[in-house]
Amino acid sequence: MIDVNYPWPEPGRAWAELPESTRTAMVAAGAQEWERIFHGRATYNKQWRLARPPVLAADAFRELNEVCDRIAQLVLDACRRRAATAGELRALLGVPAGQTRLLDEDEPLTEALLAAYRPDVLFSGGEPRIVEYNIDSSLGGGFDADTVIQRFGALYRERGLLDGLSVRPAPSLLDQRFVAIRSELGLPEGARVALLMDFEADYPGLDDPETFIRILSPLVDQARPFGIDLVIAPVATATLDADRRLVVDGAPVDALFRLFVPNRVTPSAGLTAVAGALDAGTLPMFVSAAAWLLGNKINFAWLYQDLDLLPAADQALIRRYVPHTVAFTAAELDRALADRENLVVKPADGSAGIGVLIGRELSPGEWADGLRAALDRGGDILQRYMPADRVAMDFVQIETGETVTAEVPYSIAPYLFGRTGSGALARVGYPGCDEVLNLARGVLLTGILLTPTP
Repeated sequence: MIDVNYPWPEPGRAWAELPESTRTAMVAAGAQEWERIFHGRATYNKQWRLARPPVLAADAFRELNEVCDRIAQLVLDACRRRAATAGELRALLGVPAGQTRLLDEDEPLTEALLAAYRPDVLFSGGEPRIVEYNIDSSLGGGFDADTVIQRFGALYRERGLLDGLSVRPAPSLLDQRFVAIRSELGLPEGARVALLMDFEADYPGLDDPETFIRILSPLVDQARPFGIDLVIAPVATATLDADRRLVVDGAPVDALFRLFVPNRVTPSAGLTAVAGALDAGTLPMFVSAAAWLLGNKINFAWLYQDLDLLPAADQALIRRYVPHTVAFTAAELDRALADRENLVVKPADGSAGIGVLIGRELSPGEWADGLRAALDRGGDILQRYMPADRVAMDFVQIETGETVTAEVPYSIAPYLFGRTGSGALARVGYPGCDEVLNLARGVLLTGILLTPTP
């Protein structure tokens, strides 16, 4: 049961409540072993690494997962009030036909679309604010978050740093995803599942598919206890057999775990083969491409449009946790110009911070020019600016080995698979960073530690 008046602990408090000697030893260990902890992990940052992960109270993280789950339901409900099928929703969102590849236009909008999601949550004014919602199977950062926090946990266990303390890494999001894949698709024990990626996409390491697949290879062993025979391959290499089953790495597969974005995947013969198997009904897929449409940011504007239709508890939930959002149209231009310091403009179907304009970071002239450019291209939202709280974190400088404590912004992105909370991706700023927290701007990725509530 969600407590709409839940008193959120101050960010950083869970870390501060650990014994000082433990905190000192954790930072020292992380500074000594940063190369081991972050080996092979995605980053563009050449100067800094984290000396420790963020720490959250377990009950606060559980409450956050419940809030995020309810908001996802409300997003789906808002879509279903306006459209019955994926095709109707696509048209309503203004997405051109064919842009979202593998989309079945006749697919009904059902609860099955909520099989995998990851909201992006900033802490602002001491409270979590869900600034956007990623609803899809192609959720980035999960492997990095899980791997890094497990390595931190192993390091602390080796050195006995958490002996006598009930501090632990958050549950494995990768484990929970395998549970959800089998459950949602109804797969038998030992099902052969293809994890397909687009190696033409823009992500660190994808330019070397052989090495990237080798880095991901531990997933094969991790999937096996959950009854999945996982095979990892580029989507471009897939083919069809005579029975229109998808063939990957020399043999047919029972299902597809889609780890590529349906509106940016590179066209290929392999993608055509995937489409053929879907059309033939021989390929269960985690998850349907229709789920991608639920993550369109215009859905936040629909939440506010529909407030009067919702129970009081849901209204309070939206007002507290979702920044006020509207579709950015010419009717909003004067308000946007006048309230520059409190607003953000975002492409409704964008990602990775591309095209995001933060009013207070621009001059009035730059803001006005950016707003008019956004109107010209269409499809943007206007959202209330949420200043990210700064939290003390510890870093090691790569070149010198020096340990530095700095107040930085960070965001938490909980992963929910099969409507079940698990781990989270923390995007952590670094000394001197700006407030846009995404991989392309050098943020550092990790999972989180959880502490019991006193």
